[in-house]
Amino acid sequence: MTHGITLADAVFGLLGVVALASAILTVTDRNLIHAALWLVVSLGAVAGCYLVLTAEFVAWVQVLIYVGAIVVLMIFGAMLTRAPLRGSQDLDSRNRPVAAVAGVASAGLLGVLAVSAFRGAFVDIHHVQVGTAHAVGAPLFKLFVLPFEIASLLLLAALVGAIVLTRRER
Repeated sequence: MTHGITLADAVFGLLGVVALASAILTVTDRNLIHAALWLVVSLGAVAGCYLVLTAEFVAWVQVLIYVGAIVVLMIFGAMLTRAPLRGSQDLDSRNRPVAAVAGVASAGLLGVLAVSAFRGAFVDIHHVQVGTAHAVGAPLFKLFVLPFEIASLLLLAALVGAIVLTRRER
């Protein structure tokens, strides 16, 4: 019995291609603002993938936190620090091939490690509604309270550091 590709499969694949292409454009665009906007497209496509997987809560968290907050924070930081928006001609581009090889090697190693780490892992989805607020929030606030609080302190420290770095001397 063979199953054809469903509409959900096609949409998921299309969103995956959009996410991958815009992620590549994010790291290769020399204009900082354009790169941030490509990041919005990539993160939005990932949110669409979550919607196709019926994980509505995770999709809205993706949109609100990553697209809505993180990208706006990046653009605000670029504008506040008066960073050059275009690539500088002073930068040496001789190391680009080495950086590309290192990036591909790191991605390959990370992929191999992820596959080997999660090879025997499974989730019994018959008893859990995947993607609901309860399914995501219960483990987050029961099992992962300490990492959640450490992440919030780290973000607070980053915010204070950004304020200190951008403060002008009187």
